[in-house]
Amino acid sequence: MSFALRPSIGKVCGAVVPVARFSQRTAAIRATSVKRSLQVRAMSAQSDTKLDKNTPDSKWKEILSAEEYHILRQKGTEPAGAGKYNKVYDDGVYKCGGCGTPLYKSETKFDSGCGWPAYWDNIPGAVDRHEDNAYGMKRIEITCSNCGGHLGHVFEGEKFGNPKNERHCVNSKSVKFDPKK
Repeated sequence: MSFALRPSIGKVCGAVVPVARFSQRTAAIRATSVKRSLQVRAMSAQSDTKLDKNTPDSKWKEILSAEEYHILRQKGTEPAGAGKYNKVYDDGVYKCGGCGTPLYKSETKFDSGCGWPAYWDNIPGAVDRHEDNAYGMKRIEITCSNCGGHLGHVFEGEKFGNPKNERHCVNSKSVKFDPKK
Protein backbone atom coordinates (compact mmCIF):
# COMPACT_ATOMS: atom_id res chain seq x y z
CA MET A 1 0.00 0.00 0.00
CA SER A 2 1.44 3.36 -0.94
CA PHE A 3 1.38 6.35 1.40
CA ALA A 4 -1.19 8.13 -0.80
CA LEU A 5 -3.70 5.30 -0.29
CA ARG A 6 -3.42 5.18 3.49
CA PRO A 7 -6.49 6.57 5.23
CA SER A 8 -5.96 9.86 7.02
CA ILE A 9 -5.85 9.42 10.76
CA GLY A 10 -5.71 11.66 13.81
CA LYS A 11 -5.55 11.17 17.56
CA VAL A 12 -8.33 11.86 20.02
CA CYS A 13 -7.38 11.33 23.67
CA GLY A 14 -4.60 8.97 22.59
CA ALA A 15 -6.84 6.83 20.35
CA VAL A 16 -6.23 6.73 16.59
CA VAL A 17 -9.37 7.63 14.64
CA PRO A 18 -10.09 8.49 11.00
CA VAL A 19 -9.85 12.24 10.36
CA ALA A 20 -13.43 12.38 9.04
CA ARG A 21 -14.65 10.90 12.33
CA PHE A 22 -12.38 13.27 14.28
CA SER A 23 -13.80 16.24 12.33
CA GLN A 24 -17.37 15.09 13.01
CA ARG A 25 -16.63 14.79 16.74
CA THR A 26 -14.95 18.19 16.80
CA ALA A 27 -17.90 19.78 14.99
CA ALA A 28 -20.37 18.12 17.38
CA ILE A 29 -18.41 19.28 20.43
CA ARG A 30 -18.22 22.84 19.10
CA ALA A 31 -21.93 22.88 18.22
CA THR A 32 -22.84 21.63 21.69
CA SER A 33 -20.53 24.19 23.30
CA VAL A 34 -22.01 27.05 21.27
CA LYS A 35 -25.56 25.89 21.97
CA ARG A 36 -24.83 25.65 25.72
CA SER A 37 -23.19 29.08 25.72
CA LEU A 38 -26.20 30.66 23.99
CA GLN A 39 -28.64 28.93 26.35
CA VAL A 40 -26.80 30.11 29.45
CA ARG A 41 -26.52 33.66 28.09
CA ALA A 42 -30.25 33.68 27.38
CA MET A 43 -30.94 32.46 30.93
CA SER A 44 -28.60 35.14 32.32
CA ALA A 45 -30.40 37.82 30.34
CA GLN A 46 -33.79 36.60 31.56
CA SER A 47 -32.68 36.50 35.20
CA ASP A 48 -31.06 39.97 34.95
CA THR A 49 -27.65 38.56 35.90
CA LYS A 50 -25.15 41.35 35.44
CA LEU A 51 -21.90 40.30 33.80
CA ASP A 52 -19.06 42.64 34.71
CA LYS A 53 -15.61 42.77 36.33
CA ASN A 54 -17.12 41.40 39.57
CA THR A 55 -18.53 38.27 37.89
CA PRO A 56 -16.90 35.22 39.50
CA ASP A 57 -14.65 33.00 37.41
CA SER A 58 -17.04 30.07 37.98
CA LYS A 59 -19.82 31.99 36.22
CA TRP A 60 -17.59 32.78 33.22
CA LYS A 61 -16.75 29.06 32.94
CA GLU A 62 -20.49 28.28 32.84
CA ILE A 63 -21.40 30.73 30.11
CA LEU A 64 -18.36 30.77 27.81
CA SER A 65 -17.13 27.99 25.56
CA ALA A 66 -13.65 26.67 26.38
CA GLU A 67 -12.14 28.72 23.51
CA GLU A 68 -13.97 31.90 24.52
CA TYR A 69 -12.93 31.44 28.15
CA HIS A 70 -9.28 30.93 27.15
CA ILE A 71 -9.21 34.11 25.08
CA LEU A 72 -11.47 36.43 27.10
CA ARG A 73 -10.50 35.41 30.65
CA GLN A 74 -6.99 33.94 30.25
CA LYS A 75 -5.68 36.41 27.63
CA GLY A 76 -5.30 33.82 24.91
CA THR A 77 -5.01 34.45 21.17
CA GLU A 78 -6.71 32.66 18.31
CA PRO A 79 -4.57 31.68 15.30
CA ALA A 80 -4.18 34.35 12.61
CA GLY A 81 -6.82 34.02 9.90
CA ALA A 82 -8.95 31.63 11.97
CA GLY A 83 -11.50 34.15 13.26
CA LYS A 84 -14.94 34.35 11.70
CA TYR A 85 -15.02 38.17 11.74
CA ASN A 86 -11.66 38.80 10.07
CA LYS A 87 -13.21 39.50 6.65
CA VAL A 88 -16.72 40.65 7.69
CA TYR A 89 -17.51 44.22 6.66
CA ASP A 90 -21.29 44.38 7.11
CA ASP A 91 -22.95 47.32 8.88
CA GLY A 92 -23.49 46.81 12.59
CA VAL A 93 -21.84 46.78 16.00
CA TYR A 94 -19.26 44.43 17.48
CA LYS A 95 -20.10 43.66 21.11
CA CYS A 96 -18.06 42.03 23.85
CA GLY A 97 -18.25 38.24 23.53
CA GLY A 98 -18.49 37.97 27.31
CA CYS A 99 -20.90 40.64 28.55
CA GLY A 100 -22.44 42.09 25.37
CA THR A 101 -21.15 45.65 25.82
CA PRO A 102 -20.93 47.49 22.45
CA LEU A 103 -17.23 47.96 21.63
CA TYR A 104 -16.73 48.82 17.95
CA LYS A 105 -18.85 50.24 15.13
CA SER A 106 -18.43 48.63 11.71
CA GLU A 107 -17.46 52.01 10.23
CA THR A 108 -14.12 51.75 12.08
CA LYS A 109 -13.27 48.23 10.83
CA PHE A 110 -10.64 47.86 8.12
CA ASP A 111 -8.53 45.19 6.42
CA SER A 112 -5.06 45.42 7.93
CA GLY A 113 -3.88 42.11 6.50
CA CYS A 114 -2.81 40.93 9.96
CA GLY A 115 -5.19 37.93 10.13
CA TRP A 116 -7.41 39.32 12.91
CA PRO A 117 -10.29 41.80 12.80
CA ALA A 118 -8.86 45.34 12.91
CA TYR A 119 -10.54 48.59 13.97
CA TRP A 120 -9.09 52.10 14.08
CA ASP A 121 -11.23 53.28 17.01
CA ASN A 122 -13.53 51.93 19.71
CA ILE A 123 -16.83 53.27 20.98
CA PRO A 124 -15.86 55.95 23.55
CA GLY A 125 -15.41 54.47 27.03
CA ALA A 126 -15.91 50.87 25.90
CA VAL A 127 -12.28 49.71 25.85
CA ASP A 128 -9.55 49.97 28.50
CA ARG A 129 -5.81 49.93 27.72
CA HIS A 130 -3.11 48.25 29.80
CA GLU A 131 0.63 47.93 29.33
CA ASP A 132 1.54 44.33 28.44
CA ASN A 133 5.18 43.27 28.76
CA ALA A 134 4.65 39.58 28.01
CA TYR A 135 6.94 37.81 25.53
CA GLY A 136 9.77 40.30 26.08
CA MET A 137 8.10 43.18 24.27
CA LYS A 138 6.02 46.20 25.22
CA ARG A 139 2.49 46.17 23.83
CA ILE A 140 -0.81 47.74 24.78
CA GLU A 141 -3.47 45.19 25.73
CA ILE A 142 -7.12 46.15 25.20
CA THR A 143 -9.94 44.85 27.39
CA CYS A 144 -13.68 45.40 27.69
CA SER A 145 -14.19 48.26 30.13
CA ASN A 146 -17.28 46.57 31.60
CA CYS A 147 -16.18 42.97 32.21
CA GLY A 148 -12.40 43.12 31.72
CA GLY A 149 -12.50 40.53 28.93
CA HIS A 150 -9.30 40.37 26.85
CA LEU A 151 -9.87 41.65 23.31
CA GLY A 152 -6.37 41.82 21.86
CA HIS A 153 -3.81 44.62 21.43
CA VAL A 154 -3.66 48.09 19.95
CA PHE A 155 -0.78 49.21 17.75
CA GLU A 156 0.01 52.82 16.91
CA GLY A 157 1.86 54.55 14.10
CA GLU A 158 1.58 51.84 11.45
CA LYS A 159 0.39 54.31 8.80
CA PHE A 160 -2.75 52.52 7.63
CA GLY A 161 -4.20 55.92 6.74
CA ASN A 162 -7.01 55.94 9.28
CA PRO A 163 -7.88 59.07 11.31
CA LYS A 164 -6.28 57.85 14.58
CA ASN A 165 -3.30 55.98 13.08
CA GLU A 166 -4.16 52.97 15.27
CA ARG A 167 -4.93 49.31 14.73
CA HIS A 168 -6.99 47.51 17.34
CA CYS A 169 -6.09 43.88 16.63
CA VAL A 170 -9.01 41.91 18.12
CA ASN A 171 -9.70 38.19 18.50
CA SER A 172 -12.95 37.15 16.77
CA LYS A 173 -13.78 35.01 19.83
CA SER A 174 -13.69 38.19 21.93
CA VAL A 175 -16.58 39.82 20.05
CA LYS A 176 -20.05 39.06 18.73
CA PHE A 177 -21.37 40.90 15.67
CA ASP A 178 -24.81 42.52 15.87
CA PRO A 179 -25.85 43.40 12.30
CA LYS A 180 -27.67 46.66 11.62
CA LYS A 181 -31.36 46.02 11.18
